[in-house]
Amino acid sequence: MRIKTNKMEMEEVNMTPMIDIVFQLIAFFMVVINFAQTQADERVTLPKVDLALPPEVTRKSERVFNIGFDKSKTGKIQSGPWVFHDGKKLTVAEMAPYLNREARSLKRDEKLTNTTVVIRSDERVPHGVVQDFISLAQEYEFEKFALSGAQKIQQ
Repeated sequence: MRIKTNKMEMEEVNMTPMIDIVFQLIAFFMVVINFAQTQADERVTLPKVDLALPPEVTRKSERVFNIGFDKSKTGKIQSGPWVFHDGKKLTVAEMAPYLNREARSLKRDEKLTNTTVVIRSDERVPHGVVQDFISLAQEYEFEKFALSGAQKIQQ
């Protein structure tokens, strides 16, 4: 007597729903991500201010500069204040060639008058350092400035 053997068929997994979910997650995170945080720097702790609000009008063009300190892992200040720009840490005086280059580039594109210089300064940076940076930027014909602060949470 002959015994019939049935070949086992391989079950195939339908991958379409999983691919759909992955694309939906990618789209969700692209929409939700906070692009303003790309300009953040861990060496800068923004001051907490009651009046800190997002700008009411969208800026046409902006250049962001972070002024802060080199800090240890515990947050203790090691050196500074520094202006962090293009992966370098510079003093305010050393920023002159960089501001000059930015100003020339913006003048060539006729965008200098519409550009806002956004200063993200650590709360412990002396005000005189920020003022010196603004004065230096004004020498290169920057006119619009904005200071960033963190919103104070009311309890």
